[in-house]
Amino acid sequence: MLSDALRSKLIKWAETYNDPRYFTQDPIIFPKAFASSKKDAEVSAVLSAHLAWGRRASIVNDCNRLFALMNGSPYDYVMRGEYRRGKESAHRTISWDELAGICARLKNFYEGYDSLERLSAPQMRVEIYGQKEDKKAANKKINMLRRWMVRQDGKVDLGLWTDTDPAYLVMPLDVHVYDVASSLGLTSRKAKDIQTAVEITDVMKEIWPSDPLLGDFALFGAGIDNAEL
Repeated sequence: MLSDALRSKLIKWAETYNDPRYFTQDPIIFPKAFASSKKDAEVSAVLSAHLAWGRRASIVNDCNRLFALMNGSPYDYVMRGEYRRGKESAHRTISWDELAGICARLKNFYEGYDSLERLSAPQMRVEIYGQKEDKKAANKKINMLRRWMVRQDGKVDLGLWTDTDPAYLVMPLDVHVYDVASSLGLTSRKAKDIQTAVEITDVMKEIWPSDPLLGDFALFGAGIDNAEL
């Protein structure tokens, strides 16, 4: 059970950081820019989430370079099948060949289905990102993508996937979220795996049972902003 003091602190942080002004230099700006087209938003969410590791400024710069290739329509770029390729870096250790592989798998998916919403996080890991199945993986970038697409409070997230209940989203477990959660005693686990992500999510359900990823804003924001714990 959360103490009253910790509950109040988490609520205050969530209210503070669930605000667009904290996300002007964040990869979510790319799917938001394409929010009028669900398929464009989905494709840009997949790609920008994949690049979302490292310094935010570097992520945004490399996403800008990627989406400049797409001439305002990520979905059309994917479906044309003419991708930039090469071993050189698109972002950190991610090569253009790796991004081309993701685009090719997206093309294959959209030839049979209308929306990525039908895929679970483990399915997206394998079918879209081309990674091996791993039942312990936290799937941080995919759970972040799902938060972007599902939550519907009209502030930061897009809310384009209306058939998914926000109550069943899982915490995107990055370093900031884990470190703050651990410092606050929300988890005692050392592994940054799916079990830890679910454990932290379940704690957030004590406050927000129908929307536990409001807690993502609390933990991530406090970590980025070096809030007093």
